[in-house]
Amino acid sequence: MRVLNPEHQHWRRGIEAAAIYARKHDNLKVPFTYRVPAVDDQEAEAQGWPASLANFPLGQWTADNRRFYARGDMDEDRARQLEKLGMIWSHFDVAWEEGLAAARGWAEANGHLLAPLDAAYQGYRVGIWLKNARAAARKAQENEQRRAEGLPVQSTAGALSDERREQLDDIDPSWCPTWPVAWQRCFHLTRTHLNAGGNLPTTAGHVISQGEDLGRWVNSVRLGWDQLTTVQQWLCEHVLGIEPAAEDEKPPPRRTQADKWALNYQAAKQFYKREGHLQVPRKHIERIIVGSGDGSGGKEDKDQEERQLKLGAWISNQRTRAATLTPERVQQLSNIGMRWT
Repeated sequence: MRVLNPEHQHWRRGIEAAAIYARKHDNLKVPFTYRVPAVDDQEAEAQGWPASLANFPLGQWTADNRRFYARGDMDEDRARQLEKLGMIWSHFDVAWEEGLAAARGWAEANGHLLAPLDAAYQGYRVGIWLKNARAAARKAQENEQRRAEGLPVQSTAGALSDERREQLDDIDPSWCPTWPVAWQRCFHLTRTHLNAGGNLPTTAGHVISQGEDLGRWVNSVRLGWDQLTTVQQWLCEHVLGIEPAAEDEKPPPRRTQADKWALNYQAAKQFYKREGHLQVPRKHIERIIVGSGDGSGGKEDKDQEERQLKLGAWISNQRTRAATLTPERVQQLSNIGMRWT
């Protein structure tokens, strides 16, 4: 290459190609594999590339000059020429600018910068890029907190700079919430739905926006109100008009394994008291009453519930798993006539 194209001639061709590329793309972010279109290429004819630059490896030339600059092997005049064309010297800066451009384009198309992880813009995986940017922002925040507390900062590598944070804040101030991004995305979409004249969605499946079921989300917010932060509660109540679910709207709490064992043990005691033994047929179903009340039919009895438990199968399982039961449970079952062999 250097024999066929003396160094100064190679530079002149490169800077000419770079100037044309920058004029047509408004930047000098040239892909490494990019070559100037051939003379007979339609792109060359449409964009006015001169024949003298046909097949010039502009992407490699740009990368080479970036490397020369990093080594300190580039004179100031050439550096200034490239900088006037928008040259970004750092590979990391190039990657950031590409991600920022994709994020800006995605936000313009969707109205926010709360992209899901699998989001892409023109082939660029903007969802993953934003995830990494949020991690960098959290690290910067943690470092700042340590400084405020007078603690040493282990490393600033990977932390998002104030300038880059501001660039993303300018696109969408809510791009990096302290709570899950999916929650903030649904909040934004619900607010947009209301601002467009819609009613607050309360039924799952009725309002779908950008793949999010807003009715399902509103219901989850109402039922999970106590798990929200104070700020989230304020936003939901004062911006969206969401109120927490009443006690009678909440589903009964899920029973733990300990609760289930205790319930079956209650059924076993009932069977033993009635039959005098614990030789329960495998398919036997035991009916028990759970909840408060005295069975008199009064107001308190409304909280009672009849449960049908597969007591026979449960007893068989306890016998099979005797080695894994706690000594307390073994003793409880033994006290009501359990035969382990």
